[in-house]
Amino acid sequence: MAGVNKVILLGNLGSDPEVRVLPSGTKVANFSIATSETYTNKEGVRVEQTEWHRVEMWDNLANIAEQYLRKGNPVYVEGRIRTEEYVDKDNITRKTMKIRGTALTLVGGKNDNSNNESGSVAPQQAAPAPRPNPVTPPTPAFDAGDSGDDLPF
Repeated sequence: MAGVNKVILLGNLGSDPEVRVLPSGTKVANFSIATSETYTNKEGVRVEQTEWHRVEMWDNLANIAEQYLRKGNPVYVEGRIRTEEYVDKDNITRKTMKIRGTALTLVGGKNDNSNNESGSVAPQQAAPAPRPNPVTPPTPAFDAGDSGDDLPF
């Protein structure tokens, strides 16, 4: 049986991306995104609930994250949930979840980072190449002379 593992996040960066280069030369960027929702509870008090998500991006997306993302920036990320196990300092096996980012869209228009030496504006869409639109079969022409007797309803 096949399944779907898709995450869509729209939030603000909680920290600048931490970028490291693996011995193979591959780049990986790690950062956190905060998403918030506001609601009114039973007592009529307005409550804001914030969730923190750990995100990792690889290769070209890591380059883009390193160059354009800064703490507080709004960002849209698509990806997959990944669960990883590790052994802590007390030799206890623990699990952690993170989002493996597969698409990144910078939100909010002009990027006013002082670290951007070129003064260029961040691209609005930094994602894998778009898939071609599926071909839809042509719709049969309507015959006005048809009485519609053979309709199934």
